[in-house]
Amino acid sequence: MTAHALPRTTPAEELGGPALRTFFKLAELWNLRIAEQRKLLGDPPESTFYKWKRQQDGVLGRDTLERISYLLGIYKALQILFPDPAQADAWLHKPNQSALFGGHSAIERMLSGNVSDLYVVRQYLDAQRGWN
Repeated sequence: MTAHALPRTTPAEELGGPALRTFFKLAELWNLRIAEQRKLLGDPPESTFYKWKRQQDGVLGRDTLERISYLLGIYKALQILFPDPAQADAWLHKPNQSALFGGHSAIERMLSGNVSDLYVVRQYLDAQRGWN
């Protein structure tokens, strides 16, 4: 029986580049300011954030990957719910009368800093699609 070398990277480590590239594209589509981008990523140190933004690559922690995953799911759900991409992207910034948002926009809820708020917005959109 021969010993097998372990791979040098784990699948999670390989997701950093694609996840960051996707995030920065979403941030552009959603017209997010730098402070909002950092908040959605879990408030990484400024130097780390700018390194990620410049290189569009890096090893991300589980929390950051989870946040980007929810954001991607929110984006996908909006694209399904609104046939016009501009309308889908604008929805995040519009006041929402749902009890979940209390007259505030979805982006305001998402910018609380809690990963659970990203989950709640994603769940709300999935319910609107009939995926609950």
